[in-house]
Amino acid sequence: MIAPKRLSRSLQSVTQCTNHERQSFLQFTRRTLSSTVHINASVESASTPSSQPPPPPPPASTDRLEDASSLNPENVFTRREERKLVRTQKINPVSSRRRRAALQSTDSVPFEQLPYQCFQEARKILIADRAEKIKQIEVQRERIARVKDNENMNETAKKQKLDSMNRHLAELKIWADINDPIVKKTFEDGKGDLNKPIYRFLADRKWRSYARKLLVQRITQMNVIPDILPHITDFPTASVDLSFGRHDVQPGAFVLSEISEKYCKLNVQVYDKGERMVTIVVVNPDLPNVEKDGFDYRCHFLAANVPVNPTSGSIPFSFLRSLGSESGKDSQVETPQIILPYLPSYAQKGAPYQRMAVFVLQQPDGVTLDVAGIATRAKRENFILRSFIDRHKLKPIGVNMWRTKWDDSTAGVMERAGIEGSDVEFKRKKIEPLPYKKLDGERYR
Repeated sequence: MIAPKRLSRSLQSVTQCTNHERQSFLQFTRRTLSSTVHINASVESASTPSSQPPPPPPPASTDRLEDASSLNPENVFTRREERKLVRTQKINPVSSRRRRAALQSTDSVPFEQLPYQCFQEARKILIADRAEKIKQIEVQRERIARVKDNENMNETAKKQKLDSMNRHLAELKIWADINDPIVKKTFEDGKGDLNKPIYRFLADRKWRSYARKLLVQRITQMNVIPDILPHITDFPTASVDLSFGRHDVQPGAFVLSEISEKYCKLNVQVYDKGERMVTIVVVNPDLPNVEKDGFDYRCHFLAANVPVNPTSGSIPFSFLRSLGSESGKDSQVETPQIILPYLPSYAQKGAPYQRMAVFVLQQPDGVTLDVAGIATRAKRENFILRSFIDRHKLKPIGVNMWRTKWDDSTAGVMERAGIEGSDVEFKRKKIEPLPYKKLDGERYR
């Protein structure tokens, strides 16, 4: 009797479960059928045409140019606005992106009136220190004037003393403004006037902190020094940036022949006051010489009497005045400047890469070189820069370089420039082993 009870209980539980599942399934089907009915009704209502017209599209933005013209280079901080500013106004943003974002999010309070007590107290100390330095500058100027008026003093000693006093006067001018936060802010914003000694000092210090070290590393690792010039103390002293059109060239970078075929542009930045005349030389020390199994020098460009000062150092080769030309393009120099016209850089197929070194040489004060006389003696082949510097008493102040090698455009560049040898290929000579190092073939048969 125990077994039938257990069986009836199990059958009863099974029937209860199946009944429950059947009810839940029926409820689910009713819900799905009702939802499909609602969906079909919504689709039919959407498909039926409505009496109201659709809303008009949003109006197109016609004031994009006005928005681009209203961009402020001191406030833009997003990459999109920076690109739009450079593309429309041809102006680069001022200072760092973090500073521009901070200026846009704060009120327009003048920098010297920032409401920070520590900052204002420090400014009082700096103002007092600057007033003391100004008094020292006035005293130094009076001393220089007395030395100039002294007629009983030896000329050589007088000149040496005046040079020393003028150097100390320049140092006092720098010390008077070196700690001024307004000066530092103006320099960081790129608005410093390089006619003032403090901004020239800050620019020189910034250049020597990284860019000059990188340049010296490249010219020493690639043996431009001493292959072309011997080692010179404190060289270079002027920054020389190189570009071909829109292509800025880093020191020692490879440049395609079709790019270097165009005239290059130099930006020479000097950090001492006054205008001076410079000579520009482009030398290739890696010209292959098959007869002597070595390399020769070739001058690719030579120009003299080019004026340079701290605020104007842009030198496009195409703007320089050549021999026999009546007027140069945007040139204000009456005498000719180009001694040897520019020859595109190239390297023949199979030959190693060639170094193109650009040197800026400062001429003596008040000396103008005779371009016509030098042109009669100057030659491209076997051009020795050391002899040229000694002959004309020049002083190297700047250098830059790029490298060239054979590429797909080199043959066309050589043909357009009238240079022969585009069909010549250099191959390494196979070196035969010495007789005692040759293996005897009979021993291995």
